[in-house]
Amino acid sequence: MKNTFLAFAFLLFISSLTSCVVLSPKKYKALLGTKDSLYTAFNEGLIKIENLEKEVAKLKKDTTLMAEELRDLQNSYNTVDANYKKLKSNSSTEITKLSGDLAAREKRLKEVEEVLRKRDEATNALKEKLQQALLGFTKSGLTVEIKNGKVYVSLTDKLLFPSGSIIIDEKGKQALTQLANVLKQQPEINIAVEGHTDNQKINNLGQIKDNWDLSVLRATSVVRYLTENEKVESVRMTATGKGEFQPLGTNANADGRSKNRRIEIVLSPKLDELYNLIK
Repeated sequence: MKNTFLAFAFLLFISSLTSCVVLSPKKYKALLGTKDSLYTAFNEGLIKIENLEKEVAKLKKDTTLMAEELRDLQNSYNTVDANYKKLKSNSSTEITKLSGDLAAREKRLKEVEEVLRKRDEATNALKEKLQQALLGFTKSGLTVEIKNGKVYVSLTDKLLFPSGSIIIDEKGKQALTQLANVLKQQPEINIAVEGHTDNQKINNLGQIKDNWDLSVLRATSVVRYLTENEKVESVRMTATGKGEFQPLGTNANADGRSKNRRIEIVLSPKLDELYNLIK
C-alpha cells in the first residue's frame, strides 16, 4: 500500500510538473505513457487490496466456525470419556451379572431339552406298545404313527362301524379293548378322539343331518365305549368331529373316500413339567 501511495504522489508530481515545464513533444508523450501505467498499476493495486480484505474477512469467519466446532468436539470427547470411565468402572459388575443370567438360561434350556427328550422317549415307547397290542388289526386298516410329538392311532370306519352307523361292531370293540389295555397303563397320556368322514352326502340316517353330525357322534361313541366299558378315565378324554375337512386321500374314488372315513385317536404326553419350565 505504501508503494501505491508513492506512485500516486509521483503521478501528482508529474502532473504538476507537466503543467509548469515546457517539454518537447517526445518527452511529453513519454511522460503521459508513464502516467497512464502508474494509474493502471494504482487501480490494480486497489482491486488487490479489496480482494485481500475479503479473504481476510472470510478467514476470520472460518476461524470462528472452526473454533466453535473444536469446542463442540471437545465437549463430545469429554462426554464420551466420562461414559467410558463410568462403563469401565461398572464393567466388572455387569459382566458378573451377565454371566449369571447366561448360566441360568443355559440351565433352563437344558431342563427343557431333557423334558422334550423324555417326551420323545415316552412317545416312541407308547407307539411300540400300541403296535404290539393292535398287531392283529393292521390288516383291517389300523395304523399307528408319530406326528409332531404325538401318537396317532387311525382306525378306518369299516373296522369300527357298520356302513352309515354310529354303533361300534364287535370287531371294533375288540380293537378298542386292546387299545384301552395300553392306555390304562399310561395315566400321563391325554386322549383325543377325532371323527372324520368323506364328502358324500348323508341320506336316510334319521336325526344325523350331515357329515359333521356323523363325525361327532362316531367320536363320542368311541369315547363312551372307552370310558364306560373299558374304564379309561373320562378326565383324559375329548371327542371332536372334523367332518370331511381333513381328508387323507382324494374323494374322487372309492379308495380315497375309504381312507377319509376314519377315527383318529391322538395320544399326547402331558407336558405339565415343560409348561412350568416355560412359565
